[in-house]
Amino acid sequence: MNPAIDLNKTKKIGLALSGGGVRGVAHLGVMQALTDHGIEFSHISGTSAGAVAAAFFAAGYAPKEILQIIKETKLLKLLRPSIGSAGLISILKTRFLFTKFIPHNSFQKLNIHVTVSSVNLGDGKLVYFTEGELDMAILASCCLPGIFKPIIINGHMYVDGGILNNFPVEPLVGNCDVIIGSSCNHLPVVTEIKSFRSLVDRAAMIAISSSLNTRKILCDIVIEPHDLGGYGIFDTDAADEIYNIGYEETLKTIQENEILKGIVQAHQKSPSV
Repeated sequence: MNPAIDLNKTKKIGLALSGGGVRGVAHLGVMQALTDHGIEFSHISGTSAGAVAAAFFAAGYAPKEILQIIKETKLLKLLRPSIGSAGLISILKTRFLFTKFIPHNSFQKLNIHVTVSSVNLGDGKLVYFTEGELDMAILASCCLPGIFKPIIINGHMYVDGGILNNFPVEPLVGNCDVIIGSSCNHLPVVTEIKSFRSLVDRAAMIAISSSLNTRKILCDIVIEPHDLGGYGIFDTDAADEIYNIGYEETLKTIQENEILKGIVQAHQKSPSV
């Protein structure tokens, strides 16, 4: 984080998008509010749901359009596992959707520099994809271990990047003048857990939160809607609600955060920046 940002010289704005299952739809609301206020991004990094949002946006789709695509294609429901299944599910069944909407399937042909994080299951190391087949990198980043079969890329097994880093800010450090982080995993206090699915979701959020704060400090601005705490990572019918929460939280942040307010004002005065 750089406390002495000269907004008049700011040229590169990076956006880090966390994972979070269906809660990741909030990123679309965040991105729509920021773009509505004239902000453009030079770099976007994301994992899991954040990787999906990053790729579609960098391919030229407006956040509102991405939300509509997700709803019409039932992408979220295709990514929702069937608890109790006899075996691991293949996430490759969703590959055709990326082929349809991003036919060039290339990092290099995106309009914005995108980094997708995943974990190499073989050596246990975090990997940042910036080249190669875009759809396979995204699917690897969304591949929840224990539920989906690992994605094989160049002979290596890959799974959800959120295991080691659910808020991939690091690829933006040194490459951007300002870093905006969008996190959809605020951990609320609960008094009871009523289902196995809720238990799994709660355990995942606790694990994610343990390393989140160390990465927040790398951001100049963090947008983290607290109202998302009541939604599970598989609440596929709540997409519109989650989108609106992200949008409204961003409008609030623009009004209250001096750095972001200044960036918006600078971009409105100099739209070519």
